[in-house]
Amino acid sequence: MILFYVFLGLNLFVFLIIGYDKYLAKKHKRRIAERWLLTFVLTGGTIGSGLGMITFRHKTTKTSYLWKFWGIVIFQIGVLYLLFTNGLIPFK
Repeated sequence: MILFYVFLGLNLFVFLIIGYDKYLAKKHKRRIAERWLLTFVLTGGTIGSGLGMITFRHKTTKTSYLWKFWGIVIFQIGVLYLLFTNGLIPFK
């Protein structure tokens, strides 16, 4: 159960970070590096990042970012599939 709250908190944080980066972009201020945004996605903030991209209309036309984002999503789906099919995460 604690893992759920950690996951929820991480995704909320990433959602807010995407919104903050959009704010910085509008104000022509120094931005959050893409590698940090993608690191948050890789560590489990995929849903928060995706929702942030849609909500704030941020990074939705930058092809290089989208390729990396969707590559991470596909990688995560593959890892979860392997974990479930090998019984390492029981499905209840």
